[in-house]
Amino acid sequence: MELVYKNEKALFGLMLAVSLLVWAALLAATMGMALLYVLLFFVTYCFAQSALVSWLKGTGVRITAQQFPDLRERIDACCRRLGLERAPEAYLLQMGGTLNAFATRFLGNNFIVLYSDVVDALEDHPDAINFYIGHEIGHLKRQHLRWSALLAPASWLPLLGAAYARAREYTCDRHGFHACDDLKSAQVGLAALAAGGKRWRQLSASGYAAQAQQSSGFWMSFHELVGDQPWLVKRMAAMRALARGGEVEQPGRHGLAYALALCVPRLGVGGAGSLLAVLALAGALAAVAVPAYQDYATRARMAQVVGVGQEATAAVERYFYAHGSAPATLEQAGYAMDDPNHVVQNITVDAANGMVHVFPADLNYRGKAIAFTPSLDENKRVAWRCGSEAIPAKLLPAACHP
Repeated sequence: MELVYKNEKALFGLMLAVSLLVWAALLAATMGMALLYVLLFFVTYCFAQSALVSWLKGTGVRITAQQFPDLRERIDACCRRLGLERAPEAYLLQMGGTLNAFATRFLGNNFIVLYSDVVDALEDHPDAINFYIGHEIGHLKRQHLRWSALLAPASWLPLLGAAYARAREYTCDRHGFHACDDLKSAQVGLAALAAGGKRWRQLSASGYAAQAQQSSGFWMSFHELVGDQPWLVKRMAAMRALARGGEVEQPGRHGLAYALALCVPRLGVGGAGSLLAVLALAGALAAVAVPAYQDYATRARMAQVVGVGQEATAAVERYFYAHGSAPATLEQAGYAMDDPNHVVQNITVDAANGMVHVFPADLNYRGKAIAFTPSLDENKRVAWRCGSEAIPAKLLPAACHP
């Protein structure tokens, strides 16, 4: 039996190619500075992972030849059968009824963690515990954890990242299946995960696997496409097919689900969680982007307002050179406002000092003026200073900054 799921190697190759391209582009674009960020990420990862491992060692019960020797013997036997030369450290955790397990890695050391509720549920079927153990050993044997950092850029990609994660789960189920002596033990292990510590004994594996036929609808297809885990009913169907010596023909997925899933990056929190996380991220970005865009649009309009004002000051300047004084009105200076974009509400000139006031049409700044103040330089030429006491300087062109 092939222990690696049919799609995992192809997906891994695609993930690796994409990730290497991204890493190379980052290094080229940052002239090597990306290595510093990688180092900072590694240090952060080490602190986070050390917290998990410390919690395991400080809370869980380490499985040894003296402490739970039956489990230690099973773990060692599964390692031998699956070809894992160095057996991992193993811990038993009480997780308040949660039926799960996981493998992790820290500074070159491998760990697997068994949840006591699953082990207790399968106490009368110890061979099914082999499936449970073998699944986690599969992650170590295939070095899924070792490759995760290198594959990180591609792991975020919609469809691809989640598809690779699901393929890994199918591969690890095959390792768990191979670790069992009885071909039906893998189904027993999945039954316990599905129905709990007591009810699994009454579960019909064939009936449960038949539920996989309901997974081809739009919503089930979508939530599986954006999730890291295949539906458990599909895993059960796959294990039943392996027990019969064949491969299962899983139902297809809804075509439109692929289109929606393509918009949801893999965040490792499942279908609804991924979508909600994307919506939350979009909301956070909108909270920053919308005000930034509004400021950008206002600056663009203010630049147009200043442009109209500069045309008016040019007319006042010409009048001053011709008559030696400021005009009483802009009409007297020969100025007719040309404002095709309708960004200016009004323009006035002060006959006493020649100051021009331009009033934007922007509703947020209606009645507030940009002032153009004239002065004579050492060559008796008119120089204009632009500014406003009522409109923030950040919204005005650089020429109007103090």
